[in-house]
Amino acid sequence: MTIAFDHLFRLSDSVGLFEHAELTLPRTEHAYCVDDVARGLLVVLREPKRTGQLAELAELYLQFVCAAQTADGRFHNRRGLDGRWQDDSTVEDCWGRALWGLGTAVARAPGSAEVALRHFDLGAGLRSPWSRASAFAALGAAEVLAVRPDHVSARELLADAVTLIGAPAAGASWRWPEQRLRYANAALAEVLIAAGSLLADARALADGLAMLTWLLDIETAAAGHISVTPVGGWALGEARSGADQQPIEVACLADACARAFDVTADPLWRRGVLACSDWFHGVNDASVPLLDPVSGGGCDGLEPAGRNENQGAESTLAMIATFQRAHRVAR
Repeated sequence: MTIAFDHLFRLSDSVGLFEHAELTLPRTEHAYCVDDVARGLLVVLREPKRTGQLAELAELYLQFVCAAQTADGRFHNRRGLDGRWQDDSTVEDCWGRALWGLGTAVARAPGSAEVALRHFDLGAGLRSPWSRASAFAALGAAEVLAVRPDHVSARELLADAVTLIGAPAAGASWRWPEQRLRYANAALAEVLIAAGSLLADARALADGLAMLTWLLDIETAAAGHISVTPVGGWALGEARSGADQQPIEVACLADACARAFDVTADPLWRRGVLACSDWFHGVNDASVPLLDPVSGGGCDGLEPAGRNENQGAESTLAMIATFQRAHRVAR
């Protein structure tokens, strides 16, 4: 299957990447956010056969992310059509996703690596109290360490994220460090696996693999296919709803399984990645594909009897990212 970037180009302009779409048309009135532009930077730089048009898009996205950073290392998230930032800079998810994108540029964009590293270092000295933001930033640190294994601030950022995430609960029925699954769940396990590999932390590696094994099992066992935690989250004792599943959750699971496969070569993880790819092709609770083969876009969510037909940036990027992982592990 060929990965198409047509819809990503449609959602992008000379400034950045529009967050939302009505069907396939960008909703320009909602403008831009760092969360999605940083995701876009990551996805474009992961593409092994980058065309000139994709290279230009990567440079555009990198400039956007760098412009969002304030002198203290924090990041704005929301940018209006007038070019002004509409919020205060923080160390919330946008900070973590920005560092993830910047770390990816350090590892995969040689011509921009030094610029990206300067901005990464400025943000990497900060810490977030939120586990997801810290996990995203730590995955950026993992990208830096893949090419600069002695980079001090990246090592410290990754190690501190492991501490913040914590170890999985001991009970067989709930192998998770939190009392409730929320969003981007698999990123927590992926950080521990990355630390196990890159920091030679055997305990973190074992914990991360245990968490991911449990998560993949509960998100496939009942249905026989991928059925990720819905937007409302899930805790032990609650009914698991198949409604309102988001593509970004599937992409996060695919990322974690791909890293586990890289570290262990266990075919379980290859199957996990391919099952995530299948989810977009219709092997899901509604038996409906999320991929629009005409536009190249990804639909915005799985609903009880179908899909959300809008094709925003987050969902399209999640789909492309999952297909990239599936292509790589299949090889």
